[in-house]
Amino acid sequence: MQPRAAFPSAQRAFANAAGARTLGGVDYLPYLWWSLTLLLILVGLVGSVVPLLPGTTLIFAGAVLQRVLLPETIGTAAVVWIGVLWAGSVLADFACTLIGARLLGGSKWGMTGAGGGAFVGMFFSPLAILLGTLFGAVAAEKLLSKRTDRDALKSGLGATLGFLASTVVRLMFALAMVALFVFAVLTATPAA
Repeated sequence: MQPRAAFPSAQRAFANAAGARTLGGVDYLPYLWWSLTLLLILVGLVGSVVPLLPGTTLIFAGAVLQRVLLPETIGTAAVVWIGVLWAGSVLADFACTLIGARLLGGSKWGMTGAGGGAFVGMFFSPLAILLGTLFGAVAAEKLLSKRTDRDALKSGLGATLGFLASTVVRLMFALAMVALFVFAVLTATPAA
């Protein structure tokens, strides 16, 4: 008995939009879907440590896409668990950032400056990301919140520590999501 497709109308729409499904007698659409899924997952892994790339969101999107387009390769339960990990990563990211900033007296300006500094730093190197986070938070606290040098530096340090903690947590969640995806795909029961 063939497994029921999760979204048969979506599969038919993609198949019809692609026109001829074979190239030299080989059905190329599964290779296209796998390539797209793997691209999303790899970019998601990079995005888990690079600011402004939605890393875990891309990994989750890759898992959902795989389930929709090639339902026999990954189960619904695995995609749901990957979604739970994604939600956990989003909550942990916010928590680490807020705790890091608030723990050492940061304000919304410090967090905004830290984000801007990290964005500028990402075009240079990992060290520039950290320094950009620190300098951005300190500058924003000093110029916009009118804080003393000592308070601005303390707040900038808190924002940097929060940024580092959230990056580590995001990376751990991303690796867990990818591991679950790989396990689910390798243990999927092929259609008989």
